[in-house]
Amino acid sequence: MLDVTGRADYADRLVIATGLADRQIQAMATHLEDAFEKEGMKLKRDAIQGSPDWVLIDCGDLVVHLFKPEARALYALERMWGPDSPSAQDRTPLPDDGAGGSTAGEEDEE
Repeated sequence: MLDVTGRADYADRLVIATGLADRQIQAMATHLEDAFEKEGMKLKRDAIQGSPDWVLIDCGDLVVHLFKPEARALYALERMWGPDSPSAQDRTPLPDDGAGGSTAGEEDEE
């Protein structure tokens, strides 16, 4: 479990777990959905999103990621969101979408 308070806008906690096979990951997701419902955390049907290598369960302030080992290593969420990751205030802002202000190309023309 990672505490991402102040580092992520979309959640306070991330849970990252590994399953070795599709069936195991789906069983984990079903178990979690049942456990969350038992605790009064009703999920919308679209709150569980899956692919063959990764299942994401969005519970609002808690987001659960269930990975196959290869996908967990590839995405490295622990490195991205772990305690040593920068806070939201320290992150480099995204480039302007062109809706206003100058772009690098406009500055080069001056």
